[in-house]
Amino acid sequence: MSCILHIETSTNVCSVAVSEDGACLFSREDFGGPNHAVKLGTFVDEALTFVDGHVAGLDAVAVSCGPGSYTGLRIGVSMAKGICYGRGVSLLSVPTLELLCVPVLLNHDEIEDDALLCPMIDARRMEVYAGVYDRALRPVREVGADVVGPDTYRDYLDRHPVYFFGDGAAKCIDAIAHPNARLIEGISPLAKWMMPLAEKRLAGGKVEDVAYFVPFYLKDFVAKTPRKLL
Repeated sequence: MSCILHIETSTNVCSVAVSEDGACLFSREDFGGPNHAVKLGTFVDEALTFVDGHVAGLDAVAVSCGPGSYTGLRIGVSMAKGICYGRGVSLLSVPTLELLCVPVLLNHDEIEDDALLCPMIDARRMEVYAGVYDRALRPVREVGADVVGPDTYRDYLDRHPVYFFGDGAAKCIDAIAHPNARLIEGISPLAKWMMPLAEKRLAGGKVEDVAYFVPFYLKDFVAKTPRKLL
């Protein structure tokens, strides 16, 4: 039996969940963000209280590891590491773009067998963090920072239906403008969807070094000069 605490802070949504043996037992979500610094501690405290009162014990903490918001990823990973140190449990990392694919695969039976999945996280202007996967979540193309235009995914679209989703997809679908392009709306990376990916990693012994693990930022953080208030 395995009990996993899941933490997701890679976008404006903050969410925490607890799963045990394939079932989600606890979930908290905030879509009003980015409020991670305010909400995450409260959600985690509620989740750990639930664990202590309802299950035998915590086995691991899974955290969405990016790409995504630099600040959000740092907050989530720092919290996950603190729990792992304090409770002596394993740390699991779940790629954010793979996580976005989970609700699509679970809830959309209409997707063709030869279709490709392209999860997108909003970066800036017409740039997104994106990957391309088949229906078995095998990577077809490496994760990258894409400036989206009509030809960005044409090689895939000419051969397959491609489903675009995530908070970067809606702004890009008109620019892609291909008959094989499909948009799925309302897909966010949520902690409650991390369970199958986290359990697979735990079962396979794919745990992270708590001391040295860092998120997958994809791009270096660029500090901006604050605006003068006076």
